[in-house]
Amino acid sequence: MDRYRLQLFYPGIGFKRWVLALVLGVLLFGFGVFVAVAAIVSYDVLGAVGLGFLRGRYFVTGVLAGGSLMAGLAGIYLGLLGVARFARTSAPGVEQMRSVARLARGPRVVAVGGGTGLAALLGGLKHRTSNLTAIVTVADDGGSSGLLRRSMGVLPPGDIRSCLVALADDESLMRQLFQYRFREGGLEGHSFGNLFVAALAEVTGDFERAVQESTSVLKVRGRVLPATLQNVELHAEVEGGEQVTGESSITAHARRPLHVWLEPRDAPALPQALAAVEQADIVVLGPGSLFTSVIPNLLIPQVADALRKTSARVIYVCNVMTQPGETDDFGAADHVAALHRHGAGGLIDVVLVNDTPAPSSVSALYERKGATPVAADDERLRALGVQVVHAEVAGGSDVFRHDPARLADAVLRLVP
Repeated sequence: MDRYRLQLFYPGIGFKRWVLALVLGVLLFGFGVFVAVAAIVSYDVLGAVGLGFLRGRYFVTGVLAGGSLMAGLAGIYLGLLGVARFARTSAPGVEQMRSVARLARGPRVVAVGGGTGLAALLGGLKHRTSNLTAIVTVADDGGSSGLLRRSMGVLPPGDIRSCLVALADDESLMRQLFQYRFREGGLEGHSFGNLFVAALAEVTGDFERAVQESTSVLKVRGRVLPATLQNVELHAEVEGGEQVTGESSITAHARRPLHVWLEPRDAPALPQALAAVEQADIVVLGPGSLFTSVIPNLLIPQVADALRKTSARVIYVCNVMTQPGETDDFGAADHVAALHRHGAGGLIDVVLVNDTPAPSSVSALYERKGATPVAADDERLRALGVQVVHAEVAGGSDVFRHDPARLADAVLRLVP
């Protein structure tokens, strides 16, 4: 039997059920024929097979034979339909169905954050499970997202678009199209995906629906949800006491943020996001910019409450490198302490830190930009009440960042 035929019998494909229906149909039909013929031709045969009580009982015999014949024909019909369907299926199609079935049995993972860090995590997880929900910050006000936010009044689509693309089919032409960025003309700087989501939000009058329709277009594995549908703005108090407004201004400021908050402070969370946290097997915070991608989600009171109440294990994936102007000289414990100051006290169960050493050439490049590897400082982390897990989850010869496949494997090893 060749590889294609063997694949038809793998778990989750659904082929075996139709074969079973066909076999049972044939057996029932055969039994009905046997009872009918034996009752008419030879009573001795009925006795020989333990059905002697049917002798002379033509009504009972007729019902049993007729019922078996009808049930058998139904089973044969359904079984042939199912088998014929698979007979028309190519080997790649079977591989795909097998993959879909395997991913559907994966753990329920909720990833919370934004930016390129969250997209990297999702890009690795989508090959392990399709039970994925990304909860994404909507505080971005820079670049293409900021322009669309100010000119059209829509929520910033950039981080959501990145997550949609990360979860999309790798070979999809639409995936490439969503990533396309215009280089000249009136649309210079805008990505097609941002424009698509913004336009769809205008057409439907519903940003959430626009995201879900984009999910269908891209054949996304999992869901991408905005943390809130409220038009929120990120504020920060930086070193020296100055207050700064807007995510892009906070990131660009020369001084490190000490405290951030959202306006309005009572922005309601998306109900689907809260339900996903409640039903999750594991919740992952980060990786991503600490003050502008991860913490803004925790500043939504209902999100923080849901994380506090969930029975899922909550993991914080610490960044690999410090971020100039935002987390200068931060160790892993400093990241966790900042999360605690912003409402995550008692929420985080495990901190995942990178153990992969950065190549010397890459380290030198980062040092010139003011970034250094994030130190693990295990004792301080344990003093903050979290479990520390080390794993080699980073890589890269030009840039040093989380490797999607390694990170996904390390995270899923922590599923209870």
